[in-house]
Amino acid sequence: MEASFRWVLLTAVAPVAWGANYYVTREFLPPDRPLWGAALRALPAGLLLLALRPRRPRGAWWWRSAVLGLLNTAGFFVLLYVASQSLATSVAATVMAASPLAMLLLAWALTAARPARAHLLGALVGLGGVGLMLLTRAEPVSLPGLAASAAAMLVSSLGYVLAGRWRDGADVLATTAWQLVAGGLVLLPLAAAFEGTPVAPTGRELLAFGYVGVVATALAFAAWFAGLRHLPAGTVGLLGLLNPLTGVLLGTVLAGERLGPLQFAGLALVLAGVALGRPRSRTGSGARVGPEAGGGVGRPRPGAASSVGRRGGTGPGSGDGGQAPGGVT
Repeated sequence: MEASFRWVLLTAVAPVAWGANYYVTREFLPPDRPLWGAALRALPAGLLLLALRPRRPRGAWWWRSAVLGLLNTAGFFVLLYVASQSLATSVAATVMAASPLAMLLLAWALTAARPARAHLLGALVGLGGVGLMLLTRAEPVSLPGLAASAAAMLVSSLGYVLAGRWRDGADVLATTAWQLVAGGLVLLPLAAAFEGTPVAPTGRELLAFGYVGVVATALAFAAWFAGLRHLPAGTVGLLGLLNPLTGVLLGTVLAGERLGPLQFAGLALVLAGVALGRPRSRTGSGARVGPEAGGGVGRPRPGAASSVGRRGGTGPGSGDGGQAPGGVT
């Protein structure tokens, strides 16, 4: 029992770190540098994870890592950065918590992987909660921020659908590390071309970049994967609910954002939908539960067999945010 509690505490580091990432990005990182912000999150984290698990991709996993890195890391991290900067922290966290629910619907459309009734009900309830959260706010909601959130969901969902179809085995942590490295290497020249030479960060920005790269990415994914190895999938899925809860708590307590009864009702519906949409494991611990953008709902993990809507997975992005990404917020 004591050992399980320690694994619960370690695993909880991941969703709390992803939930806090919305606040850190909005409050401490430069708003006009999404490409540099994403690159400086992905590449150092990927290199740190490779130091922990120094394994090279094999065969088709060279180009698969590049494709998944483009979707689950480069595209997702940039869009998540824009959403975090454009939306109130509580709104960004709530919207991105519905990412895996949207993924269930996208996977159904693209692969005919019909979700179970409970999962479909969870998707409808969660998306209804997002609508209630947005439509009842007194302050206007940034349309570019919402567009970035929707695009982040689409990009990461496509990446995880692809990962679910590439089922030949690969080391999960090493594969995630290579996706982060590939995504970071794609972002570096784009950042230099479109955003110019990076400005020397202030002390506060340097600490914030260290947080999003080391804590919210490298440490968070390592803790998440450790929890997946030692805890039942249902336990890990419930811990993932700490992601949006952390974002909303930091937004309301530290950023002074105000939520009324209807907004809290919307958040409750999102969390209920996420809980309904959790993958059910036949073996108790065999299912994988998706990280950053998913609030703990299943995503196909890179290199592992999965069935979207029935078994979930891991990957960067996030988040973020979920999943990792795969999430990721």
